[in-house]
Amino acid sequence: MSQKKDPEPGGERGRLPHLLRIDELARSLGVSERHLRRLVQERRIPSLKVGHFVFFDESEIASWLEHCRRPAESSRRTA
Repeated sequence: MSQKKDPEPGGERGRLPHLLRIDELARSLGVSERHLRRLVQERRIPSLKVGHFVFFDESEIASWLEHCRRPAESSRRTA
């Protein structure tokens, strides 16, 4: 008889993502909830839908923000 071992409580398989509500993410990013809902509808931002509720995985949003980052252009001008 083999017994299956339960995943450890702190293990990767047992860990649930930290989810943000739309109002929390909007406040954090400094944008309106309406803007976030448009990004969700256009599938331009990673999100999770449960029924009519929309949630955002904090780690996925962090990766998405890194991917969207644009380096600053050099302010040097050639004469």
